Amino acid sequence: MKDRVDNFLEWAMAFLLGIMVLDVFWGVITRYLLESQSSWTDELARFLLVWLSIMGAAYASGKKLHIAIDLLPKSLNQKQQNYLDLLIHLIVLLFTVAVFLVGGIRYVYISFALGQTSPALQLPIGFVYMVLPISGAFILYYKLSELYILLKKIKHGN
Repeated sequence: MKDRVDNFLEWAMAFLLGIMVLDVFWGVITRYLLESQSSWTDELARFLLVWLSIMGAAYASGKKLHIAIDLLPKSLNQKQQNYLDLLIHLIVLLFTVAVFLVGGIRYVYISFALGQTSPALQLPIGFVYMVLPISGAFILYYKLSELYILLKKIKHGN
């Protein structure tokens, strides 16, 4: 299942990056060749970059590619490392639920309720912020999967 989620995120990010490249290319064409830049290209590139960055953070979390300071774990025995990993997973889960899911859903709801739209595209801003709960769900999936494996490892004393 994890491979399918990884594959989906890889394709989604490749798609977003492809759209962003085409958008920026069109912006350059209209600016320098047509001498009248499209008003929406900068805004779309900015929104796509936000989505790509936050989805990329979820992907990096699942692949364990995020930045980590490993000085403390190196000085601990295996059992202590497992308990430290457990604590770290619980903190990440708490942060993900509070900020990405609860905060993100509230932000999306408020944006739609207030009717906020972007200036150039007239796109409801809630669609831009929707990346927060979506990425939060992916991070939650990854961390719960890792937590399940870690708890099995602790239970069996490995």
